[in-house]
Amino acid sequence: EVQVVESGGGMVQAGGSLRLSCAVSGFLTRGYHMSWYRQAEGKQREMIASISHLGGNIFYADSVKNRFTIERDNDKNEAYLQMTGLKLEDSAVYYCHASPAFQGLDYWGKGTLVTVSP
Repeated sequence: EVQVVESGGGMVQAGGSLRLSCAVSGFLTRGYHMSWYRQAEGKQREMIASISHLGGNIFYADSVKNRFTIERDNDKNEAYLQMTGLKLEDSAVYYCHASPAFQGLDYWGKGTLVTVSP
């Protein structure tokens, strides 16, 4: 059974940090590009960070550049999003997404809520 499970969300004060984890089972992450998306209330889901299947290419949205870091550990079948300098506007549900580097289906987690308070 394929599972993509995010964890690490919660409430944090502005300026604080959180580390999100994405644990995958049912397929090997080494064959997938891993991305983090977020969706704030009333807004569309947006990609904020992605890392290629072997880690050689990384993308950040301008809104999180220099504050967030995406990482992956293919041995553990996990991906991570280290978030620092959190702002009120970072409050959202954060989703982990796996897209195949070659062929196959893509997968979504159910999300983890991040709430940044003043």
